[in-house]
Amino acid sequence: MRATDATGPASPAQHGIWLTSRLTHVPEVFHLALRLAFDRIDTAALARAVAATAARHPALGAALVERDGVVHRIPAGRAPALAVLDTAADSGEAIAKRLAEELALPFDLAAGPLARFTLHQRPDGGAELLVVAHHAVFDGNSKDVLVADLAAAYAAALAGGEPAAAVAAEAPREPDAALVEAAAAFHGPRWAAATDPVLPGGARATTDAGPGEAVTWRLDGPGRAAVARAAREAGVTVFEFLLAALHGLLHRYGGEAVPVAVPFGTRRPGQHEAIGLFVNELPVYAPADADGHSGFASYARAVRREVRLVSAHRAVPFGTAVPGLTPRAGLAPVSFGYRRRTTAEPVFPGSGTRVDWAVFHHAARNTLHLQAVEDAEAIDFSLQYDPAVLAAPAARRVAGHLATLLAAAAADPGTALGDLPLLDAAEQRLVTTAWNDTAHAYPAERTVLDLVRERAAAASDALAVVAGEQRLTYRELLERAERLAGALTAAGIGRDDLVGLHLARTADLPAALLAVHAVGAGYLPLDPGYPAERLAFVLADSGAALLLADREPAPEVAAAAPAVLRLPAAGDAPAPAGTAPGRLAYVLYTSGSTGRPKGVEIGHRALVNLLAAFADRLGSGPRDVWLGLTSLSFDISALELLLPLTTGGRLVLAPDGLAVDGPGLRALVEREGVTHVQATPSGWRVLLGAGPLPSGLTGLVGGEALPLPLARQLRAGTDRLLNVYGPTETTIWSTCAELPAAPEAVRIGRPIANTRAHVLDARRRPLPIGVPGELYLGGDGLAEGYLGRPELTAERFVEDPFGAPGDRLYRTGDLVAWTPEGDLEFLGRLDDQVKIRGHRIELGEIESALLAHPALAEAAAAVHREEDGEEPFVAGYLVPAAGSAAPAPAELRAFLQQKLPGAAVPQRFLVLDRLPLTPNGKLDRRALPVPPVPVETAAAAPDGAQDRDEVLTAVLGIWSEVLRLPDLGPEEDLFELGGHSLTIIQITARIRDLLGVELDFDVFFATPTPLGIAAAVRELR
Repeated sequence: MRATDATGPASPAQHGIWLTSRLTHVPEVFHLALRLAFDRIDTAALARAVAATAARHPALGAALVERDGVVHRIPAGRAPALAVLDTAADSGEAIAKRLAEELALPFDLAAGPLARFTLHQRPDGGAELLVVAHHAVFDGNSKDVLVADLAAAYAAALAGGEPAAAVAAEAPREPDAALVEAAAAFHGPRWAAATDPVLPGGARATTDAGPGEAVTWRLDGPGRAAVARAAREAGVTVFEFLLAALHGLLHRYGGEAVPVAVPFGTRRPGQHEAIGLFVNELPVYAPADADGHSGFASYARAVRREVRLVSAHRAVPFGTAVPGLTPRAGLAPVSFGYRRRTTAEPVFPGSGTRVDWAVFHHAARNTLHLQAVEDAEAIDFSLQYDPAVLAAPAARRVAGHLATLLAAAAADPGTALGDLPLLDAAEQRLVTTAWNDTAHAYPAERTVLDLVRERAAAASDALAVVAGEQRLTYRELLERAERLAGALTAAGIGRDDLVGLHLARTADLPAALLAVHAVGAGYLPLDPGYPAERLAFVLADSGAALLLADREPAPEVAAAAPAVLRLPAAGDAPAPAGTAPGRLAYVLYTSGSTGRPKGVEIGHRALVNLLAAFADRLGSGPRDVWLGLTSLSFDISALELLLPLTTGGRLVLAPDGLAVDGPGLRALVEREGVTHVQATPSGWRVLLGAGPLPSGLTGLVGGEALPLPLARQLRAGTDRLLNVYGPTETTIWSTCAELPAAPEAVRIGRPIANTRAHVLDARRRPLPIGVPGELYLGGDGLAEGYLGRPELTAERFVEDPFGAPGDRLYRTGDLVAWTPEGDLEFLGRLDDQVKIRGHRIELGEIESALLAHPALAEAAAAVHREEDGEEPFVAGYLVPAAGSAAPAPAELRAFLQQKLPGAAVPQRFLVLDRLPLTPNGKLDRRALPVPPVPVETAAAAPDGAQDRDEVLTAVLGIWSEVLRLPDLGPEEDLFELGGHSLTIIQITARIRDLLGVELDFDVFFATPTPLGIAAAVRELR
């Protein structure tokens, strides 16, 4: 059967566009336009040419109407005709404005026609013809057909000849079942595994239409020739080479399995001279084996193979192959359109003619749409985007990155994808040099003890330490430290030894730190509140020469110590004189990804740099009163304890247990006149829970991510608020951001003094502004390495590719991105390491402890939040051993408390039959469900049962009929059941016929359940 394009049922593609046009608030996203500029034109002949062209192509005179749930193409009530506007008196700017208004003017799909021809006459005698056609009856190749036929019809009109005969095209055919089955088998798994693109600035991926802008550029002359030559040498087409560049850019940005939507032509023999919608947009997936290491030419060939695989299924509409797809303007967040013009420029006798083949309609169909038009002279690019989704500067950078990558790939297609440059010279300088210009003088050859002694010499009677009833001046503090140093010397402790500190939070604590340094040793924090089993491991693993304790340690701890020195230590031994500083200031153990904690070695220079940087940043001096709140086993305690003592201020030690006592903590702060408080977000919440913050505070927040609501609350109650960030391996804090009075975002700021920060990809190349990557830190704060773990040190402390020979960088494992202002934004962990209540915890250590229980065969751990801004919690997932029952939560917590810090013990547990795995056999942590609130604390759920009234019963019946699924429930999701655009049209039509209600299509997206649709029907009845 043969029919014209203007008669018969609409194709599936037309169904989708018809429905999406009804839903979008930006109808011009479906407008395809071209603009012809004439030096002079015979208006009457052009009018006849337009009429003849419209008669030759019935699609231009069609309308789309819905009847009984089916969309039909019918002839419109009138044919397209030339509209002539006398704009001779208008300026060029006024004409451009009129053209833009005409381009945006919506079509009435039901009335038609779906094409417009508007001629704007220019003052110089020339004219501009704007042709706008709706995508429902028009595609990219239709532009070439239209202009060629219009030129031929114009020539015939001038010569008095007959117009060309009408073009007939076959009606759309439904693909047979075998083709649909093959397409479903191909697309289904790939689409299910697809991921959203990673874009600069964290732009959200969208397939919704919105107002659009574009970045345009041209590749001509040698540039175009280089691309053509490189494509030819790689054995691919220019289209495939450009698509590979786009896929490669998305891969370099961090995309894992990002599909790019590409329109595939569906014209069959006999349709090549027809105007109409002959495309099927399908996702082309990134090569599965893309790793950035292969040459770009090889990568392009892999993309070519993917294109060929997808092309084999071009006859099957994607919505037919993958049911449940919601209507959208763009199939995927990123799309690519390419046209290669091979036809000659049109000839309109008597006039010079210039054609703009890619008139931009200022609408965005998705997050990013790249349009490339190639001819014999150049390739014109247009990167179209929604500025409400992707900021204009970010879009310009994306275009620049693509152009840079493409030029490098064309110049040397053998270069590995991962080695192709993305950044231009200016951006490269910003992220590697300008934002790392942090050099600042500090007493690099001094130690903390030297600085405290200087302060004591300047004001020996000034109050240095307050700990409960104990109050020590600087002179008394140093005297106590010297007596203790003498006791350490008498016990055989000397330079480069390690001393374990197992001490309560008394005035002896800061004295002990100074005493250890006085004998040239380093200190090893051992919080008495930690499990004895862990403390014993740390002591044994570190090789500490002595345990300094103010109480009898647990038997396991004492057994692991070569010697134990109890406080108060004898003070008769002489203080060491002139002992040179040892190699290390302290060793602090952090959680280990394999279940084995590791000791981080911090040198004196690194510690002094940290203290000097923050003394300068805060303007620290003798008037400052610092709260010492944090456990010595948490490295941030060193800042609280030592910064006031090295700047002449006062340290107020909070006693054990006060960190969780909000009222008591507040009373201490007010009583002692504390001016500076450092705490994790969890710690600050404790203090806030006791009421408004005391006035005059400077606050430091770190240890875990600071939620914006908490940041605003804290900033409103403090004089200054600093968000600080840093791993133990780079000495406490490495970056700092001071928050303004009303923060709109929370960043971790810029590197502190003498610190360098780099955001790098997996191949340690700098990433563009706004693109997430791993944070590498360098500079004077770098740790020496991991105690006794040279292989781990070599893995995490790597050569600095941007520094001098011998410079190193620490791989933090944290995901960050540069902001355009030069701040760092923290985005999470690259590995399974997390922070809970300020404690750095690796999920591997929790899982290792869980697996030590004999009743468990498998175990996993994850971190969840109930809602944004709420405290995260650790969840444990349990697979019982054969023949065993999972241990009760209380029993398991008691077991884990002997092995883990309290913050690492899961708050919730969930028993599973098996752990979810990724295709490569690894634990799929993202697939772990959020465990429910334990029964004992769960609130009673409201009764959600709904009566099945007559409206709901009718809606359920309609859904069952259309979907061909019996026994549907009232809360089943339409799209999860395989619903799509045709389904919505059919359901709407049946509701209109049966219940007398005309539903808006967007109701199906707001409430895609029978229950929701029934409620919408009731509101309209």
